[in-house]
Amino acid sequence: MQVIKNYLYNAGYQILLMFAPIITTPYISRVLGPHASGINSYTNGWVTFFCLIGQLGITLYGNREVAYHRDDKFERSRVFWGIELLQLGTICLSLLAYLTVVLLFSSTFKVFYLLQTFWIIAAGLDVSWYFMGMEDFKKTVVRNTIVKLISICLIFVVVKQESDLWKYILLLGLAQVGGNITLWPYLRDSIQWVAPKYWKPFKHLYPSLILFIPTITTQVYLVVNKLMLGRIGAQDALGQFDYADKIVKLVLAIVTATGTVMLPHVANKFAKGDVKGVRQSLYHSFEFVTALAVPMMFGLMAVAKKFAPWFLGEKYVPTGTIIFIEAPVILFIAWSNVIGTQYLMPVKRVNEFTASVTAGAVTNIVLNFFLIPHHMSNGAAVATVVAEFAVAAVQLQCVRSTIRRRDLFRNFWRYLLPGALMCWVVYHLNEMMSMSIINLAFQAAVGVLIYGLGIMMLKAPIVEQAKAILSKK
Repeated sequence: MQVIKNYLYNAGYQILLMFAPIITTPYISRVLGPHASGINSYTNGWVTFFCLIGQLGITLYGNREVAYHRDDKFERSRVFWGIELLQLGTICLSLLAYLTVVLLFSSTFKVFYLLQTFWIIAAGLDVSWYFMGMEDFKKTVVRNTIVKLISICLIFVVVKQESDLWKYILLLGLAQVGGNITLWPYLRDSIQWVAPKYWKPFKHLYPSLILFIPTITTQVYLVVNKLMLGRIGAQDALGQFDYADKIVKLVLAIVTATGTVMLPHVANKFAKGDVKGVRQSLYHSFEFVTALAVPMMFGLMAVAKKFAPWFLGEKYVPTGTIIFIEAPVILFIAWSNVIGTQYLMPVKRVNEFTASVTAGAVTNIVLNFFLIPHHMSNGAAVATVVAEFAVAAVQLQCVRSTIRRRDLFRNFWRYLLPGALMCWVVYHLNEMMSMSIINLAFQAAVGVLIYGLGIMMLKAPIVEQAKAILSKK
């Protein structure tokens, strides 16, 4: 039950991380337009790389290490101070490098690059990895709720026209800094002061670097689409793709929230030698995310065509097609999240995880060079889908000797068939009806009903699992 509660908290956490940009999207997309939105996406894409370089693999490494030492307050306190000192040092170096590059080489977007600096500062203050390792997700949800609501209000008050792009970027960066600072007071009762001589920050450098390789590689193919669209294509095309990607990733956040919850949970089991429990957690988690990802993927595909221009504005008609093309990544990333983040990472099979994300990065970059010049945003979306499929396929190959892959996919058809039927019905409803809140809610309700009845008729295992969870309350 605690894992379920943690999932619900983290699902809320992941959604709230994106809550501000998504809830303000209909307003911002109209006020800033595709061009200014593209500038924000492009400059933020570059600052993301420097954030990742500064953080190394500390977010994943810190999460895992805290989980390993959760039951020893002195040891986890020592781990915290050592890792945080390392993080502050590497972030300072990354910030210096970023400012040097911007001041020496940037011209057109220099002001926007400088405003994006707050994201790097926020990364240095981030201690969410500690609470994730402790499986304490409630605190992060509470602080995000407050900070995001304040930032939303300020965006509506301050951003009024396309020339206010700098205000929008500044507000998002400051909100990230403020959100990370608010977590620090919660540390008081959870850790103790440890003399600096016990911190040994450089002890954590090599293992965090090992995790940094798959982290940066993953971000390469998550960000490279936007960077290549900005260079090869046009800012308008980048704006279209960026909003489509945001919408898909918002839906995806609900599914992948299990990854952050299960990583420390599985790491703690692994540290105690519970190999059987680790595998059982994997099977249950794979079943759960498949049952959740299939209807979300098909549902988004069904309404994408009319939803995009209704939600974003008439300038974003092409975004609907991009969403439709990119939607399958919800399923592929859900699978790779379970196998990679929830299994390979906590059991220290990092090399195999790195191989999988490297395959995805290479696939993405190669396809982008061929597809973006001719198909622009649609080409970038296709490249993303193929890359995520490659990641999941390589990971499945890596676990073939320890995990029964047949058991993972045994019941897949029980979710796929109801999902496909739901998509067909909702798509035709969407075509016949005008887009409005009421009609969208009606279509969603019909989709849920069809999918729910379908998995019950086909006796999908998730139904019995849900009944078992509800009966324990």
